[in-house]
Amino acid sequence: MSPLVLIVGRLAGEAKGVRGEPFAVGRRYFESVARAGGTPLMLPPITSLVDHVWPLLHRVDGVVLHGGGDVDPRRYGQEPTADQLYGIVPEHDEIELAVVAAAIELEVPMLAICRGMQVLNVALGGTLQQDIGSEAHWFAYHEVALEAESRLARAVGSNAPAACHCVHHQALDRVADGLRVVGHSTDGIVHACELESSHWVVATQWHPEDSAATDPQQQALFNALVAHC
Repeated sequence: MSPLVLIVGRLAGEAKGVRGEPFAVGRRYFESVARAGGTPLMLPPITSLVDHVWPLLHRVDGVVLHGGGDVDPRRYGQEPTADQLYGIVPEHDEIELAVVAAAIELEVPMLAICRGMQVLNVALGGTLQQDIGSEAHWFAYHEVALEAESRLARAVGSNAPAACHCVHHQALDRVADGLRVVGHSTDGIVHACELESSHWVVATQWHPEDSAATDPQQQALFNALVAHC
């Protein structure tokens, strides 16, 4: 059986062909995992399932934390101050923070993407910039400079992947203990990090799934995740 890769779903406003309000995960995440040889599974953001996260993580082989709205600043000890905050959903925060804790404790390989990298940082005690004050990373492709021999650089086969798609208005501020920053954009914003004590926990501020179907460097991140599963 192919490796099972867990993706936490989102509350969604609508979907065709279903009854009632749906849960959802972006199709590109599923397809990127499948191309890598894994079987993607969705965990719906139902808070009563938090108590079941640990036994569930014993039964899967990998985790993808994907993009979405903002983490509630109260989760990292701040009051909301930025007018640009959007998409704060308590259910998303609660279940993803629980998944991160379980995955790290159980040494489950994890790829954390965009909001996922921010959730990882918050889960470990770090903080976020509530707004970076720039639209340079909003639906923009740009280069990211990676540290040579980092897990991410080895995965993509390059120290400077040139076409990283970014859709974010926040960034890491205080980096949590144990997280190693291994990549920046040209303006100095953290775009990649790794959990040093883990078997394979890596995070990108950009969205590799957006271009993975046509860009082997971006698909390689999902390939590496499934390989480590």
